[in-house]
Amino acid sequence: MKAAVVAEQGVEIRDVPKPVPKPNEVLVRVRASGLNRADLAVASGARHGAIGGPGTIVGMEFAGEVAEVGAEVKDIKPGDRVMCAGAGGYAEYAVADWGRTARLPDSNMSWEQAATLPVALSTMHDAVVTNGRLQAGESVLIQGASSGVGLMAMQIAKARGATLVIGTSTNAGRREKLKQFGADLALDSSDPGWADAVLKATDGKGVNLIVDQISASVANQNLKATAIKGRIVNVGRLGGMKGEFDFDLHALRRIDYIGVTFRTRSIEEVREINRRMRADLWSAVEAGKLSLPIDRTFKLEEAAAALAHMKANAHFGKIVLSA
Repeated sequence: MKAAVVAEQGVEIRDVPKPVPKPNEVLVRVRASGLNRADLAVASGARHGAIGGPGTIVGMEFAGEVAEVGAEVKDIKPGDRVMCAGAGGYAEYAVADWGRTARLPDSNMSWEQAATLPVALSTMHDAVVTNGRLQAGESVLIQGASSGVGLMAMQIAKARGATLVIGTSTNAGRREKLKQFGADLALDSSDPGWADAVLKATDGKGVNLIVDQISASVANQNLKATAIKGRIVNVGRLGGMKGEFDFDLHALRRIDYIGVTFRTRSIEEVREINRRMRADLWSAVEAGKLSLPIDRTFKLEEAAAALAHMKANAHFGKIVLSA
C-alpha cells in the first residue's frame, strides 16, 4: 500500500506492507486523513509519545471503511463507515483501537468532514467537560481558538451552556471568523492588554475556565484573566514549553492548573475518554451542530505539501488528505 513515511529528507510516499489488526483493532481502508500539529513534529523525525522516528507513517486521525476487525472488537463490523483516532493515518490502510473508532452518523457526512473530527472531539471534550468541569452559566476562554481543536472547544462550550465564550487568535482575519463557531468575544493574545479585556468583559472577575493551547508566552496573563477558584487546562504549548510563572498570583486566585495529554494515558483511559465524548456529544455530531471548516484538501501523494501548508500557519480550520 501507499503511505507517507518519515525519511531523511522529510516525508516520502512509499510502498509499505498493509498493517494487520491486533485483536483489539480495526483495519480501515482510509478515504481521508486529518492533519494535526503533532504531525509536524513526527514528520520532522521527532517522537510523539510511543510513535516517531525514521520509517514512521504519519497521521493521527482518519475516516474510511472497515476492512477487517480483530477478535476483541465490539460493535464494529467490516463494511462500516467509520472515523478513527490512531497512528499511521496518512496511508491507504490504517488500524485503530476499537474504543477510538466510531461509526459515521446516518447522514451525508463526507469522508473529508469525518476525518476532521476524531482528535478535536475527544481532546476538547476531555479538556472542556471532564478536566475543565465547565458548568452551564460559566465563562470560558479558548487560547489558540482558530485551530481545529480550538474551534471545536468553543462549540462544545456553547453546547454545554457557557454564557460567555472568548477565543483568541493573533490573526485579525481569523478573529473575525471566530464568532461563527461560538465566540462572543475575539481577542489577540499577542496584545499586552488582552487579559484586561477579559476582566472588563467579566465585570472584573475573570473567566471560570481557560483552555490553553499556547502556554509559556501567556501563562501569567492567563492567571490574571482567571476567576478566583477558576480552572486552567494546559492542552498545548504553541507559545513555548517553558516560561515564567507567577506562583503567588496562582495561589491568590486559588486556580486549579491542570495538565492533559494523550501520550501518557493507557488504552483503557483513552477508551473512556471517547465513551464519555460520544455519550455527551454524539447527538450534536449527528445533527450537524459540531463541525469544522476544511481549509484545504490535498491528495495522499501531496502529504509533504499539506504539512508545509500547516507549518506556514496560514490556514483556518482543518487540512485534509483525501484518497
